[in-house]
Amino acid sequence: MIPTLSLLVGSLVGLALGLTGGGGTLLAVPLLVYGLSIGPHQAFVIALAAVGAIALIGLIQRIRAKQVEFSTGALFALAGMIGAPLGIRIASKITESVLLGMFAVLMCLIAVNMWRHSLKEFPSQSNAKTSTCQRDETGKLKFTSRCAVLILGAGLGTGIFSGMFGVGGGVVIVPALILFSGMPIHRAVGTSLMVIVFTSLSGVIAHTIAGDGLPVPITLMFILGGFVGLLVSHRLTAKISTPTLQRTFAVFILIVALFVISKTLR
Repeated sequence: MIPTLSLLVGSLVGLALGLTGGGGTLLAVPLLVYGLSIGPHQAFVIALAAVGAIALIGLIQRIRAKQVEFSTGALFALAGMIGAPLGIRIASKITESVLLGMFAVLMCLIAVNMWRHSLKEFPSQSNAKTSTCQRDETGKLKFTSRCAVLILGAGLGTGIFSGMFGVGGGVVIVPALILFSGMPIHRAVGTSLMVIVFTSLSGVIAHTIAGDGLPVPITLMFILGGFVGLLVSHRLTAKISTPTLQRTFAVFILIVALFVISKTLR
């Protein structure tokens, strides 16, 4: 039963990563905790390890499609790798029930933000004139000190959330890359996968050092399911619009968040 559930949860994570660049781990943690009866801290490290591996597969596909901006992604990832251990240290000081409650609130905020963004178009490279980071005529990012600080700050915050809650951070990274740097949506999703790989790796290492075990069989089944989800996502991308996907996923996240809140209050 446990391997089957791990496979199912991994499929949802892979599907979400392939379609939106992130968000699947928001569902993974509650399903691991309440479906497989795994403790929150261990669920966080399983989610991080699995999402990192799944994101790596998606990243390879995006690199082949030339949809990854390495320079911007590297800067974002560097800050994220520093932030992940900090987030784990903060989480270790919080009781599991409070941590789950905070995680549920984060899910609600992300669901609302995802729904809000689905109602309007993301700024494209040509009309993102108000973004802090500007681009030249060829679309190459102009790295100013202010731009670098902004990207590093966003990466650090994403890393802290990743460490605390086991989330890859794609639902935060993609909007940040688009809104702050004027990056096109498809390239932002690809670059987000690159950031997730390195941030997740940092988080898993920090969790391991902190003594949080990683059950290999469950994690491997999780990753296998994620690969299946990625394959399915490529078929759905051409058939379903991005706003529709975002709204559907936002509602699903909100339902799960309310379930977690009700369980935590009990």
